[in-house]
Amino acid sequence: MSGIYIHIPFCKQACHYCDFHFSTSLKKKSELVSALQKELILRKNELPDEPIQTIYFGGGTPSLLNLQELNAIFKTIYAEFNIAENPEITLEANPDDLAEEKINELANSKINRLSIGVQSFFEEDLKLMNRAHNAEEALQSIKLARSKFDNISVDLIYGIPGMNNERWQENIQILLDLDIPHISSYALTVEPNTALQKFIEKGKVKPVDDAAAAQHFEILRTTLKNAGFEHYEFSNYGKPGYFSQNNTAYWLGKPYLGIGPSAHSYDGNSRKWNIGNNTLYIKAIEKSELPLEIEELSTTDCYNEYIMTRLRTHFGVDLKEIETKFGEKYVKYLKEQSVVLFQKELLKIENNVMHITEKGTFLSDGIAADLFYID
Repeated sequence: MSGIYIHIPFCKQACHYCDFHFSTSLKKKSELVSALQKELILRKNELPDEPIQTIYFGGGTPSLLNLQELNAIFKTIYAEFNIAENPEITLEANPDDLAEEKINELANSKINRLSIGVQSFFEEDLKLMNRAHNAEEALQSIKLARSKFDNISVDLIYGIPGMNNERWQENIQILLDLDIPHISSYALTVEPNTALQKFIEKGKVKPVDDAAAAQHFEILRTTLKNAGFEHYEFSNYGKPGYFSQNNTAYWLGKPYLGIGPSAHSYDGNSRKWNIGNNTLYIKAIEKSELPLEIEELSTTDCYNEYIMTRLRTHFGVDLKEIETKFGEKYVKYLKEQSVVLFQKELLKIENNVMHITEKGTFLSDGIAADLFYID
Protein backbone atom coordinates (compact mmCIF):
# COMPACT_ATOMS: atom_id res chain seq x y z
CA MET A 1 0.00 0.00 0.00
CA SER A 2 1.48 3.32 -1.10
CA GLY A 3 0.27 6.88 -1.09
CA ILE A 4 0.86 10.25 -2.71
CA TYR A 5 0.78 13.48 -0.73
CA ILE A 6 0.42 16.78 -2.61
CA HIS A 7 1.33 19.94 -0.70
CA ILE A 8 -0.56 23.07 -1.76
CA PRO A 9 1.39 25.92 -0.12
CA PHE A 10 -1.15 28.74 -0.32
CA CYS A 11 -3.49 30.34 2.21
CA LYS A 12 -5.74 33.39 2.16
CA GLN A 13 -4.27 34.55 5.45
CA ALA A 14 -1.92 33.28 8.14
CA CYS A 15 -3.48 31.58 11.16
CA HIS A 16 -1.80 32.83 14.31
CA TYR A 17 -0.76 29.35 15.49
CA CYS A 18 0.48 27.89 12.19
CA ASP A 19 4.12 27.14 11.40
CA PHE A 20 3.55 25.10 8.23
CA HIS A 21 5.01 26.25 4.93
CA PHE A 22 2.62 28.45 2.95
CA SER A 23 2.31 31.75 1.11
CA THR A 24 -0.56 34.23 1.26
CA SER A 25 0.29 35.39 -2.27
CA LEU A 26 -1.45 33.34 -4.95
CA LYS A 27 0.52 34.86 -7.83
CA LYS A 28 2.54 31.71 -8.46
CA LYS A 29 -0.36 29.28 -8.13
CA SER A 30 -0.48 28.39 -11.83
CA GLU A 31 3.30 27.94 -12.00
CA LEU A 32 3.19 25.84 -8.86
CA VAL A 33 0.56 23.50 -10.29
CA SER A 34 2.71 22.98 -13.39
CA ALA A 35 5.72 22.28 -11.17
CA LEU A 36 3.72 19.73 -9.15
CA GLN A 37 2.85 17.93 -12.37
CA LYS A 38 6.47 17.90 -13.48
CA GLU A 39 7.72 16.67 -10.10
CA LEU A 40 5.22 13.82 -10.27
CA ILE A 41 6.71 12.80 -13.61
CA LEU A 42 10.30 13.17 -12.39
CA ARG A 43 9.63 10.96 -9.36
CA LYS A 44 7.21 8.43 -10.81
CA ASN A 45 9.57 5.51 -10.18
CA GLU A 46 10.21 6.15 -6.49
CA LEU A 47 7.26 4.20 -5.11
CA PRO A 48 6.97 0.40 -5.09
CA ASP A 49 5.36 -1.15 -8.14
CA GLU A 50 1.95 -1.55 -6.55
CA PRO A 51 -1.35 0.31 -6.81
CA ILE A 52 -1.56 3.71 -5.11
CA GLN A 53 -4.27 3.43 -2.46
CA THR A 54 -4.38 7.01 -1.16
CA ILE A 55 -3.95 10.50 -2.60
CA TYR A 56 -3.98 13.37 -0.14
CA PHE A 57 -4.06 17.11 -0.88
CA GLY A 58 -2.73 18.94 2.18
CA GLY A 59 -1.49 22.41 2.88
CA GLY A 60 -1.73 25.22 3.11
CA THR A 61 -5.23 25.33 1.74
CA PRO A 62 -5.84 22.88 -1.12
CA SER A 63 -9.42 24.10 -1.50
CA LEU A 64 -7.93 27.23 -3.12
CA LEU A 65 -7.30 25.11 -6.22
CA ASN A 66 -9.96 25.42 -8.89
CA LEU A 67 -11.39 22.42 -10.70
CA GLN A 68 -9.16 22.92 -13.74
CA GLU A 69 -6.04 22.89 -11.56
CA LEU A 70 -7.17 19.82 -9.65
CA ASN A 71 -7.97 17.96 -12.85
CA ALA A 72 -4.57 18.85 -14.32
CA ILE A 73 -2.87 17.26 -11.31
CA PHE A 74 -5.13 14.21 -11.48
CA LYS A 75 -4.41 13.80 -15.18
CA THR A 76 -0.69 13.55 -14.45
CA ILE A 77 -1.13 11.22 -11.48
CA TYR A 78 -3.33 8.80 -13.40
CA ALA A 79 -1.04 8.91 -16.44
CA GLU A 80 2.17 8.23 -14.51
CA PHE A 81 1.14 5.99 -11.60
CA ASN A 82 -0.72 2.75 -11.07
CA ILE A 83 -3.80 3.87 -9.14
CA ALA A 84 -5.99 1.41 -7.25
CA GLU A 85 -9.56 0.91 -8.39
CA ASN A 86 -11.13 2.76 -5.45
CA PRO A 87 -8.46 4.95 -3.86
CA GLU A 88 -9.16 7.25 -0.96
CA ILE A 89 -8.65 10.79 -2.32
CA THR A 90 -8.77 13.49 0.34
CA LEU A 91 -8.82 17.25 -0.03
CA GLU A 92 -8.23 19.52 2.94
CA ALA A 93 -10.64 22.44 2.75
CA ASN A 94 -11.44 25.60 4.65
CA PRO A 95 -15.10 26.43 5.32
CA ASP A 96 -14.92 29.81 3.59
CA ASP A 97 -14.02 28.05 0.31
CA LEU A 98 -16.91 25.59 0.45
CA ALA A 99 -19.76 27.48 -1.14
CA GLU A 100 -22.39 25.41 -2.94
CA GLU A 101 -20.76 25.80 -6.36
CA LYS A 102 -17.39 24.67 -5.00
CA ILE A 103 -18.93 21.66 -3.27
CA ASN A 104 -20.63 20.65 -6.51
CA GLU A 105 -17.35 20.97 -8.42
CA LEU A 106 -15.50 18.82 -5.91
CA ALA A 107 -18.29 16.24 -5.89
CA ASN A 108 -17.89 15.92 -9.66
CA SER A 109 -14.11 15.48 -9.41
CA LYS A 110 -12.09 12.48 -8.23
CA ILE A 111 -12.14 13.79 -4.65
CA ASN A 112 -14.11 11.37 -2.46
CA ARG A 113 -13.18 12.57 1.01
CA LEU A 114 -13.14 16.06 2.52
CA SER A 115 -11.17 17.13 5.57
CA ILE A 116 -12.67 20.43 6.72
CA GLY A 117 -10.62 22.71 8.97
CA VAL A 118 -13.32 24.15 11.20
CA GLN A 119 -11.28 24.28 14.47
CA SER A 120 -14.18 25.88 16.38
CA PHE A 121 -17.79 26.99 15.92
CA PHE A 122 -17.32 30.05 18.13
CA GLU A 123 -16.38 33.49 16.84
CA GLU A 124 -14.05 34.36 19.71
CA ASP A 125 -11.95 31.25 19.09
CA LEU A 126 -11.81 31.81 15.34
CA LYS A 127 -10.75 35.44 15.78
CA LEU A 128 -8.07 34.51 18.31
CA MET A 129 -6.63 32.00 15.81
CA ASN A 130 -7.12 34.39 12.85
CA ARG A 131 -9.10 31.85 10.86
CA ALA A 132 -10.46 33.09 7.52
CA HIS A 133 -13.99 31.80 8.15
CA ASN A 134 -16.67 32.68 10.67
CA ALA A 135 -18.90 30.43 12.77
CA GLU A 136 -21.82 30.52 10.34
CA GLU A 137 -19.59 29.57 7.41
CA ALA A 138 -18.24 26.67 9.46
CA LEU A 139 -21.71 25.31 10.06
CA GLN A 140 -23.04 25.87 6.54
CA SER A 141 -19.98 24.42 4.83
CA ILE A 142 -20.45 21.12 6.65
CA LYS A 143 -24.16 20.98 5.86
CA LEU A 144 -23.43 21.62 2.17
CA ALA A 145 -20.60 19.09 2.11
CA ARG A 146 -22.76 16.51 3.86
CA SER A 147 -25.28 16.71 1.01
CA LYS A 148 -22.65 15.60 -1.53
CA PHE A 149 -20.01 13.68 0.42
CA ASP A 150 -20.39 10.68 2.68
CA ASN A 151 -16.76 10.54 3.83
CA ILE A 152 -16.05 13.74 5.74
CA SER A 153 -13.58 14.55 8.49
CA VAL A 154 -13.65 17.74 10.54
CA ASP A 155 -10.77 19.26 12.51
CA LEU A 156 -11.28 20.80 15.95
CA ILE A 157 -8.72 22.47 18.20
CA TYR A 158 -8.92 22.28 21.99
CA GLY A 159 -7.02 24.07 24.73
CA ILE A 160 -7.72 27.48 23.18
CA PRO A 161 -7.21 30.26 25.76
CA GLY A 162 -10.60 31.28 27.13
CA MET A 163 -12.36 28.09 26.00
CA ASN A 164 -14.24 26.51 28.90
CA ASN A 165 -15.46 22.92 29.10
CA GLU A 166 -19.02 23.84 28.13
CA ARG A 167 -17.95 25.56 24.93
CA TRP A 168 -15.71 22.65 24.03
CA GLN A 169 -18.52 20.17 24.66
CA GLU A 170 -20.78 22.21 22.39
CA ASN A 171 -18.21 22.10 19.58
CA ILE A 172 -18.20 18.31 19.78
CA GLN A 173 -21.98 18.07 20.00
CA ILE A 174 -22.45 20.15 16.86
CA LEU A 175 -20.42 17.59 14.90
CA LEU A 176 -22.35 14.70 16.41
CA ASP A 177 -25.64 16.38 15.49
CA LEU A 178 -24.34 16.76 11.92
CA ASP A 179 -23.49 13.04 11.83
CA ILE A 180 -19.83 13.56 10.94
CA PRO A 181 -18.13 10.12 10.77
CA HIS A 182 -14.53 11.19 11.43
CA ILE A 183 -13.07 13.83 13.73
CA SER A 184 -9.45 14.94 14.06
CA SER A 185 -8.71 17.01 17.12
CA TYR A 186 -5.51 18.65 18.26
CA ALA A 187 -4.37 20.63 21.27
CA LEU A 188 -3.46 24.21 20.47
CA THR A 189 0.33 24.32 20.38
CA VAL A 190 2.41 27.47 20.66
CA GLU A 191 5.03 27.07 17.96
CA PRO A 192 8.19 29.23 17.86
CA ASN A 193 8.10 32.41 15.77
CA THR A 194 4.34 32.36 15.29
CA ALA A 195 2.02 35.29 15.89
CA LEU A 196 0.43 33.36 18.76
CA GLN A 197 3.76 33.06 20.54
CA LYS A 198 4.38 36.79 20.20
CA PHE A 199 0.88 37.67 21.45
CA ILE A 200 1.34 35.48 24.52
CA GLU A 201 4.77 36.97 25.23
CA LYS A 202 3.29 40.48 25.03
CA GLY A 203 0.36 39.55 27.25
CA LYS A 204 -2.23 40.08 24.52
CA VAL A 205 -3.36 36.45 24.72
CA LYS A 206 -3.46 34.24 27.80
CA PRO A 207 -0.97 31.35 27.84
CA VAL A 208 -2.22 27.93 26.82
CA ASP A 209 -3.43 26.06 29.91
CA ASP A 210 -2.18 22.47 29.77
CA ALA A 211 -4.55 21.37 32.53
CA ALA A 212 -7.53 22.75 30.62
CA ALA A 213 -6.31 21.03 27.45
CA ALA A 214 -6.09 17.72 29.33
CA GLN A 215 -9.69 18.17 30.51
CA HIS A 216 -10.82 18.92 26.96
CA PHE A 217 -9.05 15.79 25.75
CA GLU A 218 -10.89 13.63 28.30
CA ILE A 219 -14.23 15.22 27.41
CA LEU A 220 -13.56 14.57 23.73
CA ARG A 221 -12.51 10.97 24.23
CA THR A 222 -15.41 10.09 26.51
CA THR A 223 -18.05 11.86 24.42
CA LEU A 224 -16.95 10.31 21.13
CA LYS A 225 -16.56 6.84 22.61
CA ASN A 226 -20.14 7.03 23.87
CA ALA A 227 -21.22 8.15 20.39
CA GLY A 228 -19.74 5.06 18.70
CA PHE A 229 -16.39 6.44 17.59
CA GLU A 230 -13.16 4.49 17.93
CA HIS A 231 -10.15 6.38 19.21
CA TYR A 232 -7.81 4.77 16.69
CA GLU A 233 -4.97 7.30 16.95
CA PHE A 234 -4.16 9.94 19.55
CA SER A 235 -5.69 12.79 17.52
CA ASN A 236 -8.17 10.83 15.41
CA TYR A 237 -11.59 9.32 16.00
CA GLY A 238 -13.63 7.45 13.44
CA LYS A 239 -16.78 5.44 13.11
CA PRO A 240 -16.33 1.93 11.67
CA GLY A 241 -15.42 2.15 7.99
CA TYR A 242 -14.35 5.79 8.19
CA PHE A 243 -10.79 5.64 9.50
CA SER A 244 -8.41 7.70 7.38
CA GLN A 245 -6.63 5.27 5.06
CA ASN A 246 -3.96 7.87 4.35
CA ASN A 247 -3.11 8.45 8.00
CA THR A 248 -3.37 4.76 8.85
CA ALA A 249 -0.83 3.93 6.14
CA TYR A 250 1.52 6.54 7.59
CA TRP A 251 1.25 5.10 11.11
CA LEU A 252 1.85 1.60 9.76
CA GLY A 253 5.05 2.71 8.05
CA LYS A 254 3.85 2.38 4.47
CA PRO A 255 5.75 4.26 1.73
CA TYR A 256 4.48 7.59 0.48
CA LEU A 257 5.63 10.17 -2.03
CA GLY A 258 5.47 13.83 -1.02
CA ILE A 259 5.10 16.31 -3.87
CA GLY A 260 5.41 20.09 -3.57
CA PRO A 261 7.36 22.62 -1.49
CA SER A 262 8.29 21.27 1.98
CA ALA A 263 6.60 17.91 1.28
CA HIS A 264 8.14 14.83 2.91
CA SER A 265 8.51 11.35 1.43
CA TYR A 266 9.28 7.99 3.02
CA ASP A 267 10.23 4.64 1.49
CA GLY A 268 11.04 2.57 4.57
CA ASN A 269 14.78 3.16 4.31
CA SER A 270 15.09 6.90 3.85
CA ARG A 271 13.22 10.14 4.31
CA LYS A 272 13.24 12.98 1.79
CA TRP A 273 11.92 16.50 2.02
CA ASN A 274 11.58 19.27 -0.53
CA ILE A 275 12.77 22.81 -0.06
CA GLY A 276 10.24 25.00 1.75
CA ASN A 277 10.36 27.91 -0.67
CA ASN A 278 7.86 28.22 -3.51
CA THR A 279 10.05 30.26 -5.85
CA LEU A 280 13.14 28.09 -5.43
CA TYR A 281 11.04 24.95 -5.72
CA ILE A 282 9.48 26.08 -9.01
CA LYS A 283 12.84 27.16 -10.48
CA ALA A 284 14.48 23.84 -9.63
CA ILE A 285 11.64 21.72 -11.01
CA GLU A 286 11.56 23.78 -14.22
CA LYS A 287 15.22 22.74 -14.70
CA SER A 288 14.29 19.10 -13.97
CA GLU A 289 16.18 19.26 -10.69
CA LEU A 290 14.79 17.84 -7.45
CA PRO A 291 15.20 20.42 -4.66
CA LEU A 292 15.25 17.90 -1.84
CA GLU A 293 17.35 16.58 0.99
CA ILE A 294 17.70 12.91 1.92
CA GLU A 295 18.20 11.25 5.29
CA GLU A 296 19.15 7.59 5.28
CA LEU A 297 17.51 5.86 8.22
CA SER A 298 19.40 3.50 10.51
CA THR A 299 17.81 0.49 12.18
CA THR A 300 17.60 2.54 15.37
CA ASP A 301 15.87 5.40 13.53
CA CYS A 302 13.29 2.98 12.16
CA TYR A 303 12.77 1.35 15.56
CA ASN A 304 12.22 4.72 17.25
CA GLU A 305 9.78 5.79 14.57
CA TYR A 306 7.90 2.51 14.93
CA ILE A 307 7.59 3.10 18.68
CA MET A 308 6.39 6.68 18.20
CA THR A 309 3.78 5.96 15.56
CA ARG A 310 2.46 2.67 16.93
CA LEU A 311 2.05 3.83 20.52
CA ARG A 312 -0.18 6.64 19.30
CA THR A 313 -2.52 4.14 17.65
CA HIS A 314 -4.83 1.29 18.52
CA PHE A 315 -2.44 -1.03 16.67
CA GLY A 316 0.08 -0.89 19.51
CA VAL A 317 3.67 -2.12 19.63
CA ASP A 318 3.97 -5.76 18.56
CA LEU A 319 6.99 -7.35 20.25
CA LYS A 320 7.20 -10.14 17.69
CA GLU A 321 7.16 -7.62 14.85
CA ILE A 322 9.94 -5.65 16.53
CA GLU A 323 12.07 -8.78 16.76
CA THR A 324 11.44 -9.60 13.10
CA LYS A 325 12.05 -6.07 11.83
CA PHE A 326 14.79 -4.81 14.12
CA GLY A 327 16.30 -7.69 16.07
CA GLU A 328 16.33 -9.25 19.52
CA LYS A 329 18.37 -6.49 21.17
CA TYR A 330 15.58 -3.99 20.55
CA VAL A 331 12.99 -6.29 22.13
CA LYS A 332 15.23 -6.76 25.16
CA TYR A 333 15.77 -3.01 25.45
CA LEU A 334 12.06 -2.28 25.10
CA LYS A 335 11.16 -4.73 27.85
CA GLU A 336 13.76 -3.21 30.17
CA GLN A 337 12.67 0.37 29.50
CA SER A 338 8.97 -0.40 29.89
CA VAL A 339 9.15 -1.89 33.41
CA VAL A 340 8.64 1.44 35.17
CA LEU A 341 5.87 2.43 32.75
CA PHE A 342 3.99 -0.78 33.55
CA GLN A 343 4.43 -0.10 37.25
CA LYS A 344 2.95 3.38 36.77
CA GLU A 345 0.06 1.82 34.82
CA LEU A 346 0.90 3.87 31.74
CA LEU A 347 1.39 0.77 29.58
CA LYS A 348 -0.41 -2.55 29.29
CA ILE A 349 0.31 -5.69 27.26
CA GLU A 350 -2.03 -8.19 25.67
CA ASN A 351 -1.15 -10.98 23.24
CA ASN A 352 2.42 -9.71 23.10
CA VAL A 353 1.29 -6.24 21.98
CA MET A 354 1.95 -3.15 24.10
CA HIS A 355 -0.64 -0.39 24.32
CA ILE A 356 -0.81 2.84 26.22
CA THR A 357 -3.44 2.77 28.96
CA GLU A 358 -6.20 5.35 29.28
CA LYS A 359 -4.18 6.86 32.12
CA GLY A 360 -1.20 7.29 29.83
CA THR A 361 -2.92 8.42 26.64
CA PHE A 362 -2.37 12.16 27.08
CA LEU A 363 1.30 11.40 27.83
CA SER A 364 1.89 9.23 24.76
CA ASP A 365 4.72 11.28 23.24
CA GLY A 366 6.65 11.30 26.51
CA ILE A 367 6.10 7.58 26.99
CA ALA A 368 7.39 6.90 23.48
CA ALA A 369 10.47 9.01 24.16
CA ASP A 370 11.20 6.89 27.25
CA LEU A 371 11.25 3.81 25.01
CA PHE A 372 13.47 5.24 22.27
CA TYR A 373 16.75 3.43 21.72
CA ILE A 374 19.74 5.72 22.13
CA ASP A 375 22.87 4.57 20.29
